[in-house]
Amino acid sequence: MNHRILLLPLLLLLTSCNFSLAEDITPPPGYVSPEPPPTLGPLYPAQAPDLIRGAEIYAAKCAACHGVAGLGDGEQGKQLPVSVAALGLPQVAREDAPAAWFTMVSRGNIERFMPPFVSLSEQQRWDVIAYAMSLHNTPAQIARGQEIFSANCVDCPLTFFMDLKEMSALSDDALVALLKTGSENVTALKAGLSDEDLYAAAAYLRTLTFASPPAPVTATATVTPAATQTASAGETPLATDSSLTPALGTVEVSTPEATGNTVTGSILGANVAGLNVKLRGFNHAQDQNVAPEEALSLDSTVSADGTYTFTNVEFVEGRIFVAELTYGGVTYQSALTFVEAGVDSMTIPPFIVYETSSDLSLIRFEQVHIFFEVSESVVQVIAVYTFSNLGETTLLVDSLTEIPFIKVPLSAQNVGFDKTQDSAPLLATENGFAMPPSETAYGFVSFYTLPYTSGMQISQLFTQDADALLVLVPDGVKLKSDSLTQGDLQTFNNTKYREYNGVGIAAGSTVTVQLSGASNVNILIVVGVLGVLLIFLSLWLYARDEDESETEDEFVSQDDLLDAIIALDDLHRAGKIQSEAYHARRAELKARLRDER
Repeated sequence: MNHRILLLPLLLLLTSCNFSLAEDITPPPGYVSPEPPPTLGPLYPAQAPDLIRGAEIYAAKCAACHGVAGLGDGEQGKQLPVSVAALGLPQVAREDAPAAWFTMVSRGNIERFMPPFVSLSEQQRWDVIAYAMSLHNTPAQIARGQEIFSANCVDCPLTFFMDLKEMSALSDDALVALLKTGSENVTALKAGLSDEDLYAAAAYLRTLTFASPPAPVTATATVTPAATQTASAGETPLATDSSLTPALGTVEVSTPEATGNTVTGSILGANVAGLNVKLRGFNHAQDQNVAPEEALSLDSTVSADGTYTFTNVEFVEGRIFVAELTYGGVTYQSALTFVEAGVDSMTIPPFIVYETSSDLSLIRFEQVHIFFEVSESVVQVIAVYTFSNLGETTLLVDSLTEIPFIKVPLSAQNVGFDKTQDSAPLLATENGFAMPPSETAYGFVSFYTLPYTSGMQISQLFTQDADALLVLVPDGVKLKSDSLTQGDLQTFNNTKYREYNGVGIAAGSTVTVQLSGASNVNILIVVGVLGVLLIFLSLWLYARDEDESETEDEFVSQDDLLDAIIALDDLHRAGKIQSEAYHARRAELKARLRDER
């Protein structure tokens, strides 16, 4: 199997232990947290969910896996060994109540590689759930649903449908059933309506629980998801968070008519008086499969006091505004601001611009976690670095092929780097990337393999000071080091690992460990054998006739379908299947999987 897929469960295993990272880290399958699952409050929101706020959260937290339009086609989701729920499909969204989705988002679904999003407040979770549940409806469908309800239930009270508690407990399917039969609190609609009519009515009634009318939008793509593709030595290891620009579509920008509307804001930090500041406006696309489109681009000049003003700005309700300024070769952006109905002026939140520096001594590792997986001939190494920029300048890294402050042994093979899921965002520069001061920690992961012989030594150079080091090795492997203290046994996925701890590691020092023995249960061998079996299964399936009558008995269960999809993905990554055939077959298998559900 592709070595990146083999490394995925190990990486997830390690990051699940990394408490210094943000909370939304995916543990490995079967992982049992030492903490009890979060206690859920009432399974309905304290206030009406806000779709605009929900769209922002969805773009930052969900779109990377579930896709911009909720079709389960996000770039990070494609890397997972399981299929991702297509929240934007009616057959998926209609079967669960909002309360069920709230529970899922709060507690996660470890088996499906979905983490618990405890970093979000309860109201934020309800906001994003409401937005995700709106993805399968269109404005036209909602308007039609209102007409149907009004025409077929004249003078029917709407109190029940505005009750957050009642509506949170009802799926769309249950709501349609209620509209058919009625209840003590709900008057049944007239007989003879089609299911399509009833679902349209249900879509309209759902909007009565929202804080604002449903916007015809998909995810706003306000945050570019962290890169998940790994890089071998000599390739570009990281993708920077260039915010809106690469994620949003663009259209020819025309000069707006004079409207009298104004947009103001301020820039803190470095003296940027006299520099150009740009205001960019984006509209939500009518097509739910298309990203928001750039509708305007205006230029202004920063005043001596750091403020700026844009006049005669065209306002459209729901339009997204962002201000940006380039300084020292780094482009900084403000937070996003949405146009509300009836306003004629807006203030963009202040953002900070920093002087730049190449002094990487300002980086301090807060925690470093290193995981060794040992077989008879190979050591797989995964290291996660959590660190901060302790200075007051933006640190520049002028390299697109390496991270100069993270070192790997000279004999390392299959070297790759990536940014952890909830690292503070990186900023793009012409020759590399930049790291401004941030309250959120930065996080990088490096991984590589080493030829292994029992009794070998591995030396890890630390270019920066490190507050704490945690090393994990499988039970059965012995580790000796003058720099580390042996700790407890930990159990993950029914496999035991011994931890070793180090503190106060100085920049320029080297931590040397001596490994002997091998894992009692080698995960890579087990996964590799499974991968080979799946590849043979997929080849056999391809040899079979594609006729629907013959494929009816091709798979016995949902697990068989998932296994076939995983095997298909492996073959495509290995270049053994043409893209056209791959996408056609994968779409067929996913459709079968949805039908099985």
